[in-house]
Amino acid sequence: MFLEQLVNGISVGIIYALVAVGYSLVFGVLHIINLCHGVIYTFGAFMVYIGIVQLELNPILAILISCVLTGMLGLLVDRIGLKPLRDKGSDWTAAMISSIGCSYIITNCLQIAFGSQLIRFPVLLDFGSFQLFGATITSQQVMIAIVAIVLLILLTLIIRGTRVGLAMRSVCQSETAAAINGINVNNIITFTFFLGAASAAIAGALNASYYEYIRPSMGNMMGLKAFSAAVLGGIGSLTGSVIGGVCIGVIEAVAVYFLGGTYQDLVAFFILFLVLLIRPYGILGKKESTKV
Repeated sequence: MFLEQLVNGISVGIIYALVAVGYSLVFGVLHIINLCHGVIYTFGAFMVYIGIVQLELNPILAILISCVLTGMLGLLVDRIGLKPLRDKGSDWTAAMISSIGCSYIITNCLQIAFGSQLIRFPVLLDFGSFQLFGATITSQQVMIAIVAIVLLILLTLIIRGTRVGLAMRSVCQSETAAAINGINVNNIITFTFFLGAASAAIAGALNASYYEYIRPSMGNMMGLKAFSAAVLGGIGSLTGSVIGGVCIGVIEAVAVYFLGGTYQDLVAFFILFLVLLIRPYGILGKKESTKV
């Protein structure tokens, strides 16, 4: 029924938001688009899979380890693919192309290690289901929303209420001015990539558990939809990423309900087209705005 589809759209939209946050963090600080973020999300899901299925770890411990390993992968992408370009003064297009190259390299490494077929992923946070106004709501949908909301609140508190967050906003405004005021710009950039990658790892685990499978190419479409969500909300804004992600998830769900699953992927990119055409800086974005 429609209510069940709507709840499903909200759950998926929250996961889009978690991935979109990574785009906004990096763009807000460095003013570049890291198109490798989708495969980083995939890597995080695979690390959780290895921890739970192959190493038989506690799911929470597996997710924490995945966050660390995925964060380190995010740092590696920056150090190898992006930092050399920044040091040479290259523009954002070079960084974007480099991130695409890194994405294909990591995807192919995952395919070599795990194959290209679907792999069953264990269900997490499943405690049954309940009825709400005649619709069946699973506990997994509720837990995904709770975990994602807690994580997004935590990220907001870090950005808005800590010295590290203040330093990130300073670097966003001007790397030179931040350095003059004693801020270690390289450390802030490192922290930003780590934070964005870690949030993508959690999103990967939640989404893999929701659909009960993983594969090396699963981040391709997710990365594009999350990027659409970030643009819709106003890339560079954490709040905008959340709004954009939920909007796309809900609109997709409505499209599936009325038009069928064939048009699900069309919706996100049609929305991206309209936003770029009508309001290219997004719902909460401002002209020339790159704030975190």
